[in-house]
Amino acid sequence: MRLVADAGLWTSGPVPQPVPLTTVLEVAGAVLSWTVDEPDGAAHIAFTDVVRADWLWRVVGEGGHSALVAAVADAPVAGVIDLPGVEIATGALAPLRRLALGHWLRRWWPGSQRDGIAELDAALLDGELALRTAAAEDYLGDDTFDSEVTALLHPAALHRWARDGDPRAAELARACVELGEDLGVAATEPEAAPVRRRADYALAAGAGADRRAEAIASGVSSLRWAAVPPGVFDAAEHTVDWRIEATGSAVRAVVRTELSGPASPDGIAVRVTSGPVAGAGVLDAAGAATVELFDDGRAALTESAAWNHDWRDTSVGVGADVDEPQQVRDRVRDFARDRLRRPAPDAFLAEILAAESDY
Repeated sequence: MRLVADAGLWTSGPVPQPVPLTTVLEVAGAVLSWTVDEPDGAAHIAFTDVVRADWLWRVVGEGGHSALVAAVADAPVAGVIDLPGVEIATGALAPLRRLALGHWLRRWWPGSQRDGIAELDAALLDGELALRTAAAEDYLGDDTFDSEVTALLHPAALHRWARDGDPRAAELARACVELGEDLGVAATEPEAAPVRRRADYALAAGAGADRRAEAIASGVSSLRWAAVPPGVFDAAEHTVDWRIEATGSAVRAVVRTELSGPASPDGIAVRVTSGPVAGAGVLDAAGAATVELFDDGRAALTESAAWNHDWRDTSVGVGADVDEPQQVRDRVRDFARDRLRRPAPDAFLAEILAAESDY
């Protein structure tokens, strides 16, 4: 094993890939990461406190654990430390990699009706992740970000699966209910909240639209996944529609996004830029925003100036301002489609059921 100093931490080398291509898991004293679509790739380890990483003997042996701790305990975090003979046992981190994959599925699975990538059942995914997290408590400790189990248990949805679902899902749901009872999570079935579908949002987005104004220009943009929360938007490309309209003395951009999932887009930031013309606003609960535009950041854009403006370089950003190439998203979509076509040995039940329903 070779340790390399990086940003004040001892690590096993460079981080595999940027998000959303990397799965991440915080364990006691370290953060583990893997490239999501490279099943045979080595784990990247960044030690936050090697003394607290008392699980190391399980993956490098007792001798390797002692050698690693002794090598870094008093060493300044700089340069490189070679540890000959210290190697991670084959397959020793497989359960942790699967946990990291489960968290990745919660955040980055590219569910899309437009692309034909089935959504994963969130309650089943979270439930299985809760069971696997509880089984890995010797690695996670009590105060790591990924050690929380109770937040992954959803009694109402799990009760419905236990009562009416597929036998595999029912068995998993019953195990989750038992785990919840052990942890003090309410086992009663509360009244279920109404489920909203993408079609509901589409109707909501179109119902109040004012189409009387003539469009000065229009176009489409794509969401950056790292810029927005999960469970809100359809993950396809070109799901952000925009129009430039003049109403009275105001010129505005009307932005509409395509939604998919239970979470609300209400309050998510929107930015419209086109050369010196810019404006900012927020989405409403239907995924729409009306953004007043200003010329050179100061004066309100006039209708005559809008008609004379070249809108071909218009950019509409939703959420945080991040750089994320489309090639990264395409690679994630390919990974998801492969898992639906041929469920992998590490597939979660939510993936298997999605694959079986994808016909």
